[in-house]
Amino acid sequence: MQIDWSTIILEIVNFLVLVWILKHFLYQPVLDIIAKRRAGIEATVTQAEETRHSAESLKQQYEGRVADWEQERAVARESLQHELDTERQRRLETLQAEVQSEREKARVADERRLVEAQRRSEQQALVQSARFAAKLLGRLSGPDLETRLVQWMLDEIRNLPSAQLTALRQETANHPNEAEVQSAHPLEAGTRRQIESALGTLFERPVTCRFHEDPALIAGVRITLGPWVLRANLQDELQGFAELSHDTTTD
Repeated sequence: MQIDWSTIILEIVNFLVLVWILKHFLYQPVLDIIAKRRAGIEATVTQAEETRHSAESLKQQYEGRVADWEQERAVARESLQHELDTERQRRLETLQAEVQSEREKARVADERRLVEAQRRSEQQALVQSARFAAKLLGRLSGPDLETRLVQWMLDEIRNLPSAQLTALRQETANHPNEAEVQSAHPLEAGTRRQIESALGTLFERPVTCRFHEDPALIAGVRITLGPWVLRANLQDELQGFAELSHDTTTD
């Protein structure tokens, strides 16, 4: 058997040509398509990875937002509870203050009523005491007691301080020289002259006296000259005592 080298060479050449044709027109396009598909797949994978990372980031943001919202809600709840407690405490203190104020008002009102009742009782007692004393002194009084009161009054007039005498004379200088003398009992002529003489010395001018009786004085006299009034009788003393006691009780 003989080998046909020309045929072998032609076959080899044909094979090489076929390989070149396949590589140039078939294999390279297939490689390009595979490369493009690989690039597309890699791009898709990259995009998917980016999407996954974005989703993870969004998930973390959402979880962070949820955590922040929970924290804010807890803070808001705590703040609201604190405000409610503060408002409750304020209203409780206000209510306690109002209750205390009402109690204090009630206590003051009770004390006032008690003081007023006590004052009225004391005033009634003083009035009754004054009436009793007036009745008792009215029964015990007489010309002798009145004479002693007149003598006491005359002694008081003679012993007035000089400053008081000057003021009294200036006060009555523009009034008529006429005095009204009231007495519980009729005065003797000598007593009347003593009164006129004492008043003349007191005012340093003659004084005319008009005498008349007023049994309500109980005992003693009341002398009036213009705005000046000298009281030396039991009625005025008892009335002054009652008024003084009333003022003291009121204070």
